[in-house]
Amino acid sequence: MRVLIAGGGTGGHIMPALSIAAALQKQYQAELLFVGTARGLESRLVPQAGHRLELINVGQLKNVSMATRLRTMLDLPLSVVHCSALLKRFRPDVVIGVGGYASGPAMIAAILGHIPTLAVEPNAFPGLANRLVGKYVWAAAVNFEPALKYFRNAQVTGIPVRAEFFQLQPRPADAPLSLLIFGGSQGARVLNLSMPQIAAKLLDAVPGLTILHQAGARHAEETQAAYAASGADTARWQVHAFLDDMARRFEAADLVLSRSGASTVAEEMAAGKPALLVPFPGAADDHQRKNAEVMVAAGAARMLIESEMTPELLLTTLLAMLNDIAELRAMGERSRKLAHPDAATQIANIASSLIRA
Repeated sequence: MRVLIAGGGTGGHIMPALSIAAALQKQYQAELLFVGTARGLESRLVPQAGHRLELINVGQLKNVSMATRLRTMLDLPLSVVHCSALLKRFRPDVVIGVGGYASGPAMIAAILGHIPTLAVEPNAFPGLANRLVGKYVWAAAVNFEPALKYFRNAQVTGIPVRAEFFQLQPRPADAPLSLLIFGGSQGARVLNLSMPQIAAKLLDAVPGLTILHQAGARHAEETQAAYAASGADTARWQVHAFLDDMARRFEAADLVLSRSGASTVAEEMAAGKPALLVPFPGAADDHQRKNAEVMVAAGAARMLIESEMTPELLLTTLLAMLNDIAELRAMGERSRKLAHPDAATQIANIASSLIRA
């Protein structure tokens, strides 16, 4: 099997793509070629994983200036031609688009070349690249049910999450409560600013509670200083620029306060953790809010809108959740029911079925 995987940009696109690639190699000994851009995370992560990567020149169309948008529109036909040449040279049996800058041109070239195409969509509301090709692809694998309507032959498979997130041990019933604050690798500025303001009151109101806060490299020092100045018991909170071994960090948490990017909520579902979600308002097409709405509708999370959130509202919401242990555990079970432990295998099998068809 020869498979071209196109897209990336952010970890939410490229990490699932790498998991799908691993499943394709394990199950079908697939020969793989990735297509991405120099500005995306794929430029670093794909070669690190041992895969070939071809770079194309294509930019953003969403949340950018008119000049950047015009430049992207001018580059788009050339990037499609570039991808067509790659397809003729590599001759893939199937092209998988995972969303992101490079996904659109590669998928368009594959569709025009009558090559089987599979779109993978991690968000409840698809990104622009997948929306453009959604009705022309041969099939689609989506993370959330609301995304089904944007594609032909779509099914809910979930997106791949590392196996260790599905193997976590339940929290001991008598363990002190623990709050994990996870703003992604860059941190979430609104959480970095708000949490130190309420930390002392929160810890006073919930006996034994501990806080573990990932603030991001750029904001870790100022966030730690703000906690220290708050008067909160220094033995009961920690601030880190970055947390490694995230599966174990999730295992030790009773509640996760986070953004609602596709990878983050997929990990929360796999770990069976209740969440308080604060969607990033600058996310393209407001997709983080739509991801959070799916979780809220399933009873697996609560959501606060950043523009409406005050420290007082954050404190009130956290206290309400942390003081209802039974509901927290029920939310965790609802979250786990949304998870898809075999997502990578299922997506690889769909790709194989397209080739056989």
